[in-house]
Amino acid sequence: MVLFIMCFILFLVGLYGVITRRNLIKIIIALSIMEYSLNLFFILIGYRKGGEIPILKDAGAVPPVVVDPLPQAMILTAIVIGLATTALLLAIAIRLYRKYKTFDVSGINALKG
Repeated sequence: MVLFIMCFILFLVGLYGVITRRNLIKIIIALSIMEYSLNLFFILIGYRKGGEIPILKDAGAVPPVVVDPLPQAMILTAIVIGLATTALLLAIAIRLYRKYKTFDVSGINALKG
């Protein structure tokens, strides 16, 4: 239960960064922290204490407790999608910096014509 609470606290740290920061790079890092906290949460859902891998060695010997592999497979996909999203956000931030010469969100809004 403590690990789930820690995931929630990590998510709140990322949310705090998104809400309070004005620098685009810091906002992107906060979004990544939120994403990783959700990834960790889903991995923890699939974990079973004392569980074994779900690969059957003998046809008749089924382990009593197995670890669910589905959340792990989903998170592998989510990590790739998150990396692509982060790269896209950084590319947009660099383009905005080249145009407005600032990473400050309020400065970019003030220059709107």
